Formats: sequence, C-alpha cells, structure tokens
Amino acid sequence: MPTEPTVPAVSDAFHVYDTTLRDGAQQEGLAFSVADKLAVAGHLDDLGVGFIEGGWPGANPKDTEFFRRASTELDLRHAQLAAFGATRRPGSTAADDELIAALRDSGAPVVTLVAKSHDRHVELALRTSLEENLAMVRDTVAHLTAEGKRVFLDAEHFFDGYASNPTYALEVLRTALDAGADVAVLCDTNGGRLPDEVADVVHAVREATSARLGIHCHNDAGCAVANSLAAVAAGATHVQGTLNGYGERTGNADILTVVANLELKRARRVLPEGSLQEATRIAHAVSELANVPPYSRQPYVGASAFAHKAGLHASAVRVDPMLYQHEEPATVGNDMRMLVSDMAGRASIELKGRELGYDLAGNNELLTRVTERVKEMESRGYTFEAADASFELLLRAEVSGVAPNLFEVESWRVIVDARGDGSATAEATVKVRAGGERLVAVGEGNGPVNALDHALRTALGKAYPELAKLQLIDYRVRIVDAAHGTDAVTRVLVETSDGETSWETVGVHANIIEASWEALLDAVNYGLLRHQVLPGT
Repeated sequence: MPTEPTVPAVSDAFHVYDTTLRDGAQQEGLAFSVADKLAVAGHLDDLGVGFIEGGWPGANPKDTEFFRRASTELDLRHAQLAAFGATRRPGSTAADDELIAALRDSGAPVVTLVAKSHDRHVELALRTSLEENLAMVRDTVAHLTAEGKRVFLDAEHFFDGYASNPTYALEVLRTALDAGADVAVLCDTNGGRLPDEVADVVHAVREATSARLGIHCHNDAGCAVANSLAAVAAGATHVQGTLNGYGERTGNADILTVVANLELKRARRVLPEGSLQEATRIAHAVSELANVPPYSRQPYVGASAFAHKAGLHASAVRVDPMLYQHEEPATVGNDMRMLVSDMAGRASIELKGRELGYDLAGNNELLTRVTERVKEMESRGYTFEAADASFELLLRAEVSGVAPNLFEVESWRVIVDARGDGSATAEATVKVRAGGERLVAVGEGNGPVNALDHALRTALGKAYPELAKLQLIDYRVRIVDAAHGTDAVTRVLVETSDGETSWETVGVHANIIEASWEALLDAVNYGLLRHQVLPGT
C-alpha cells in the first residue's frame, strides 16, 4: 500500500513535522525495534502530522529495514514519510555517494538533509573548506530534486552559526534554495537559545532570503516549545518536534505541546479537524512502545495536567472548572481529576465522588465523615491521590456502611528459602472463605509479595474465575518516617491491570509484607467490583 496520501489532510501552507523515530530515538535508554517504529508511525498518522521522519536509511540497518517494510505495511492517511540523511562527502559527487543512493532508493517522497551552517563546524568537525561545504549542499540538493524528491534542508547549528558568521550561515540557506530545496529549517542544535533571540533571527533571515523557513529546537535551556512558538510567530511555517519531547540530552520540542498551543491558544488549524483530541491517547500509547513511563506533569496530556488537589481549588472547580484550568481537558483527550489528600476539603470529596459515580451533594454528614477519615489515614502514611481504587473502596464503605469485601481472610503466611549460592525463593500459603467455601492455596514467587499475589489469586480463582484476567504490573515502596530506620512505617502502592485498564491501591504498615498484603487485597476487591461481582454473590 502507498505511504503517500492522495489528498493531504491539512494545507501545505503549514507543516507539522515529527522526528520521534529519528531524533527522538536518540534519547538515552530508548530503543525502538522496526515493529515499534511502524506502530509509532501509525499513531503519528492518527495524530495527523504532515511528515514522519522515519530515520537514516543506509547509515542504520534498522532504518533501512523500516523504509523497506513501510512501503507495504504502512497505509498513511495524513502523513508523508521523510528519509533523513546528510549532504555528500567532501571531494565526491552526490550521484556516486552510497548514502545518497540509500535516500534516493528509500521510497520516501521527502528527503531531509542535514547540512553544516556554522563555519566553525565546517572547518573543525567536517574538516573541509567553506566553499566545499556549499558545493556539497548544492550538489546533493540538486541531485535529489532531479530524482523527484522533495528536499528539506536542516541547517545544523544555525543560530550559533548565524551569531558567529551570519553571512556564511545565510549563504548556506541561499545555496540550498537555489538548488531546489523547499524548506530551510533553522536548527537550535545545542538548545541554548532563548525565545527573543530565535524570533529576532527568524525575522532577519526572512528579510535577507526568500526561503521558506522551518524551526527545529532542542530543550537544553528549557525553551524548546517556547522557541518553536516564537519562530512560528516570526514567520516560520514548518515546525519540527518529537512526541513527548523525546530526544538526546534534555530532549526536543514536544510536538504535542507545540500543536496544542497553536490550535488552542492561537486558533491556528495545523492538524486535521478532531485530531488533537487523540493527543493524550497517542502520548501514552507511544510511551508504552518506547518503554518510557509517561510524564504525569507533561503539559496537556499528562495525568496531572488537569488534576486538582487543594480544597480551595476544588471549591472553585465545583462552581466552574475553568476557574482553575486554562483549557477544557477534552480538547486534547484528557480528563479533569480530583486528587484526594490531607489537603482535601468537602468540596474535593464531593467532586471526587461525582467522578466515581456517587452523588454526595447535600450529604454534609457523610462528606464530613469521609473527609475526616481521609485526613486521619493520610496522617498515618496513606496516600489516596495516587490510589483512586483504595479511595473508592473507602467511599463505598462509608456510603453503604459495610466494607465491600467479597471474601474473608482466615490467615496467610510466607516462607523465604535463601541458599548459600545467592538464590532465594518464596512460598506463600493463603486461607480464605469465599462463595460459601474454605479455600486454601499455595503460591511460589521470586519474592514474598509475588508469592502472596499468586497464592491469593489461586485460592480465590475457584470462586471468582474473573481473577484470571488480573495482573500486578507495578509495585512501589516508600518509607514514610525514615528517621525510625528499619522500624519505619512503609507505604506500598500496587498497580493492577485487567488487560483493559489499570488501577492503584495502597497499604501502610510497619511490616512491609503486611502493607503489601493490604494493597493486594484492595486490588483484588476492586478488580472484582469492576467486573460487577457483588458482595454475597
């Protein structure tokens, strides 16, 4: 199937260009397989970006394989693929350069060439003359455009080069433009520029050349998004970035934040209609593929982006959510969340209850009781802002007057067998009553909590086969009062999934195994309630 759409989803007047698969993949600890890259490309197309930079064919076997498979496995509706590469080597010709041939043969309709635009880099890193660098740009762009490729030029280190030798930096752009390049992308490769500096340079370049300008920013000074927006305001009509801000060192401009700001703050349509509502889903889906935990405080799409904790905020949000929100969360596919903590007032509890499906409005006695219980438990080390499932179980118990336990624990124990060779195994025995029966099971694991989890779900599985879907996917421990050393109170947070969604529960105790057990019990109870297993059934 073709990788190039027959009808662009958005006008060519403005380019959203994603480089997650190339520049973003340079992030420390991030490694995409070819299958991962194909999946990420599909998500980027769902977002509606105009261009997806797939990598550097010829220089990287994985990227060569990606372009080969993309030609038959990707059916892009919105985006075009771009192959990334460099200008030819000094002293050669583009027609005879093997890496240029790989770009030519990649099947991508667009080629993005990186070229030196900083005189010092030409002489010290490229080790050639300024004149030969211009010839390399001219020859490579002309060759690829003659072969039917649309060429974008990434002017590497442009802002530093412009500060050092503006005449030469501009000559690189003019040379590429005269040879047929469609866009000249100004790169803040070291990420050290500030928004006013970027805006001034973009203005100056627009006045000095007829080039269509793009912007590519790194985040080393924390300004990648702001610099990208400043460049667009100054006249750039092509913006590059990566999903979730992935990239080497401190990362690149987060393309999700950039496009959300352009569409929501500047009323500028840069994605297909309705695509921005996919932003949160796509951000989290790509985090899973990258095996990088989602950043909860990421603008717009983070789990905390529209989360409210303080009681004062909750009181205002109850009247009008926009009193403490800069945008409606649904515009980016996110949700408002109320965090329950020792800072919570009755308004926070009421709104959290409404979020969970409980109408507590006007029930002042219940609201006061739940609020006081939350504050008392958090004073002992519990935290409910990161354990919604445990809070819902608490709320259910207060509303009905009975804790929603679907089974009764008779006893449990754990034995750890450590050997002289450094190996250790754990064995847990759990005795429960459920469904009118006494159930006993033994579970083994690589640690006491793992063994308890296996034993509990094995025992209860006889009464509740729904538990076969549950899986513990995260386990976190924190010492609440570290001053007490090994006698300190421990908080355990457990995340559990049923394959469709996940939930977190909390346990607190001076004994870490007991704290873990409490969190596991809440996780199982909540999971059964999610699958509409009711107490007494």
